[in-house]
Formats: sequence, structure tokens, C-alpha cells
Amino acid sequence: MSSEGEVERLLDVYQGYAADGRVASRQSLSNPGNRLIIQDRWRTARQLLAGAGLLPLGERRVLEVGTGGGAELAQLASLGGDPSRCCGIDLIPERIAAARARFPLIDFRVGDAQRLEFEDGRFDLVLVSTVLSSILDPAMRVGVAQEAVRVLGPGGAVLWYDMRYPSPGNQNVRPIGAGELRRLFPGLRATLRPVTLLPPLARRLGGLAPRLYPALAAAPFLRSHLAALLVKPGAA
Repeated sequence: MSSEGEVERLLDVYQGYAADGRVASRQSLSNPGNRLIIQDRWRTARQLLAGAGLLPLGERRVLEVGTGGGAELAQLASLGGDPSRCCGIDLIPERIAAARARFPLIDFRVGDAQRLEFEDGRFDLVLVSTVLSSILDPAMRVGVAQEAVRVLGPGGAVLWYDMRYPSPGNQNVRPIGAGELRRLFPGLRATLRPVTLLPPLARRLGGLAPRLYPALAAAPFLRSHLAALLVKPGAA
């Protein structure tokens, strides 16, 4: 499949997600398990960033590739960052319009992650969250990863979060394990952590979620995603 064909497939898939009320229902924050998934993920992200000396974000320039509605980038900007130095790109114009309305201080743009409109080394941090698992074409995956590294300055980092296990009910995604992650970002120093209790399990915990989620997530094989910080060589 050509990269143009893969882009068209992605647009069709995400339009289908938006039209399917079951997707929104599964991801609803009214579910305690979903809330704990988000808390768990961002606790790990803060630990990774702090461990690399990147918190508070301060004046660091931040890009999110595949920003969706902008909530993840806004969460990252809240870690001591300046929203005016944050930028998010997404293929889908409707998502960008919603992000601009919700987070007007952040620069949101329609764009293709294979051809970022920024100069080399523009950003200090690039957020890539559940993006590459949606790309089935291997060459396009590599191209998106290379662009993320190109716009990253020396000493900057990619903050990564994506699935490491298959999703049996969704043939439009393919997991990315630790080995492939390192191959996608050669030359970057990687710190990886398994995170996120299997979502179908977390969502079934109901009112017991606050007690059971931590206990179950203590088992590494029940963690369905990888969080990582991938640091580019050079002076910080």
C-alpha cells in the first residue's frame, strides 16, 4: 500500500471511530477503570520526564504528533510548560477544530506526520501517543518516526505511549513491542516501562477499581502498553 493509500485508510478508520458510539462509551471517563488508566499513564510519564531532568517543562518547545482533540498535549503542557510553546498536528480537520476551540492557547495544525512543516531541531519534546500502532504500513511507520527525530533538538526526547499487545477486536491496529520501538528510533537512549492494566479488565472493575487496579497492575504481564522516553544525543 502506498503512503497515500495508508493515509486514506487512516482517515476512514478514524471517521468510523467517531461515528461509532460504542467507542466513546468504552473510553468514557465515567468508568473508574478508564480514569485510573489515565492517572497511571501520566504518573509514569512524569516519572520518566523527571528522571531525565525535563521537569518542569518551562520554556521547552513541545510537539504532539497525532494530537486528536488536544487533551493529551494540554495535560503535558500542564507540567510546568508554556502552552504558547506547544503545538499539535493531526490529519483530521474536525479534530483540530475541536482542539482549537477547547485549548485556544495551544497551536494546533492540520498536518501529515510524514512531512512535518518544521525545521530540523525545532522541538525539545515530541509526544507520540497511540499513533504508530494505528499505522499498518511499515515504511510509513519508519517515516513518521524519522520525522519526529528530525524535528527534535540535541538532548531532546520523544515521550512515547502505545500498545504492546494485540487488540483482538480491532484489526486496524498492530502492537509495537520494545524491539520494534528501538528499531524505529535508532541512536536514541531509551527508558521503557510497561504500563496500563489491560483496558478490558480495568473497565470491568467498577467500584472496586481503586483497590484492584494497583494490585492487578503490579503483574507486568497484565500491562498492555509501553511508556518510554527516548533521548536524542547532544547537550541538554
